[in-house]
Amino acid sequence: MATTAREEGAHGSYVKPGESFERDTTYIEDRIVSEDVGALPEPPASKVGSVGYGLSKGAQAWPVEPGRYHLVAARACPWANRTLIVRRLLGLEDVISIGLPGPIHDWKSWTFDLDPDGVDPVLGNHHLRDNFLNRFADYDRGITVPAIVDIPTKAVVTNDYPQITLDFSTQWREFHRPDAPDLLPEDGRDEMFDIITRIFTEVNNGVYRCGFAGSQEAYEEAFERLFVAMDWLEERLATRRFLMGDTITEADVRLFTTLVRFDPVYHGHFKTNRNRLTEFENLWGYARDLFQTPGFGDTVDFNQIKQHYYGTHTDINPTGIVPVGPDVNVWLTPHERERLGGEPFGDGTPPAPVRDAEKPKANPLFN
Repeated sequence: MATTAREEGAHGSYVKPGESFERDTTYIEDRIVSEDVGALPEPPASKVGSVGYGLSKGAQAWPVEPGRYHLVAARACPWANRTLIVRRLLGLEDVISIGLPGPIHDWKSWTFDLDPDGVDPVLGNHHLRDNFLNRFADYDRGITVPAIVDIPTKAVVTNDYPQITLDFSTQWREFHRPDAPDLLPEDGRDEMFDIITRIFTEVNNGVYRCGFAGSQEAYEEAFERLFVAMDWLEERLATRRFLMGDTITEADVRLFTTLVRFDPVYHGHFKTNRNRLTEFENLWGYARDLFQTPGFGDTVDFNQIKQHYYGTHTDINPTGIVPVGPDVNVWLTPHERERLGGEPFGDGTPPAPVRDAEKPKANPLFN
């Protein structure tokens, strides 16, 4: 999620009057890899990442090395939330350290204001922007999370969020915990990427297309597109416990981070108000099923989510008032998705309980 006017202005320039929202998906495309990818073909243009390809033109390969990299991922951001989930599911906590910026950034960038003295204890700086400038002194694009920082140089390696989680699954496999789930099963992978692509264009990005619409016409078109996709998901999940069947995959991670923000933020703040999530029988049961699955809900901080959206998008919410509701305890009510069969982790096991230092505060799982 950016903190400059590239896709979301810094406190006041998120909406361009008269225009439809277009997300800039140009990121630092370096990758951390465990193999020689030089002989692999260049990946096709994609907004959701790719598996089985080499480097993009001009990108650099960095070596997989436990303890070398620091994942900076604000809990407020849905794109960053994906990396927190996959890191947990695969058991990479001891391999890749984590930095957690607070929910409200200043005009420069995300800040580590939740840490003592406002300084990340691993990187030693207050602004994430410093790490981008350590890599590129003239960096003039959005300062985005998630970002992976090389600890020795304090320089950003990549902020290519669609690719980061895919590489966690494929390039860091040697360091996965025993019995970690396979989030990218080869069987059905092509279909999964088709679903991931539709989820990104119509749902993950669709809520922003509604919220940042610059005209009534653009908003209504975005609204219609979003709920066509939501109805499609509702129908798909009527007969499947998870998007691809009986076990969790990368597709579920990518949908979950939008669903968990839907009622607290998108329904009101972004005007996606045809239905609340709680009014979709299958989507709501599915979302609770994931929330109650270790690795998903235990990465979520509802207060930080609301503080970020309502406090940062001041052209949409000029008063900066953060709503009190909705009641988050409903996320712990029975979901009854077991009737569809399957197990979230298949033949694998859930991750260990979340560590005290990484427990989100505003979360009914810990209250």
